[in-house]
Amino acid sequence: MAVEVCVKAAVGAPNVLGDCPFSQRALLTLEEKHVTYKMNLINLQDKPKWFLEVNPAGTVPVIKVGNEEWTSDSDVIVVIIEEKYPSPSLTTPPEFATVGSNIYSSFSAFLKSKDNNDGTEQTLLSELKALDEHLKSHGPYVNGASICAVDLSLAPKLYHLEVALDYFKKWAVPESFSHVKNYMNLLFARESFIKTKATKEHLIAGWEPKVNP
Repeated sequence: MAVEVCVKAAVGAPNVLGDCPFSQRALLTLEEKHVTYKMNLINLQDKPKWFLEVNPAGTVPVIKVGNEEWTSDSDVIVVIIEEKYPSPSLTTPPEFATVGSNIYSSFSAFLKSKDNNDGTEQTLLSELKALDEHLKSHGPYVNGASICAVDLSLAPKLYHLEVALDYFKKWAVPESFSHVKNYMNLLFARESFIKTKATKEHLIAGWEPKVNP
């Protein structure tokens, strides 16, 4: 089956992979499944006509497997990939499906906040503490020794958290969250992650207009 995927191009560099964590999640899933795919970089500031014809919403990522229709939404995309390419399995046990699910929204709120006393930092710390406690009991990955779909969702988001908070707020994950720190190191060292990540410069460029509108 031929697989084609559309992902975000870098801001200001349309021929370079961009900083969308949801696009990277789709690419990570394909890489961990060892699926050969064609990648189309989409300049979200100047979307090509053919892309809008197959995906009028204009969102990324979208994927096409074989002769099937283009499908959007990374949550749906990773399920399709799992169904089409079941080995190696990346299935997450239902009881772990929501681990870390609020980290990205908490990080984004804290990153954009201009008020140091609005509670956004404490909310993020609370979410990271919960992840640290889960990993302490079940790690090194969310489901133990083997990587699963939740890890591939969290990896790009934690990368954004690390790079953007360091750059814009001089903030880092506390050393006391040693299991989270180890988890991030494991994820970021994977070949699939290195191959599909945006550069720090392009990640910062992607966040700049959101942090300083």
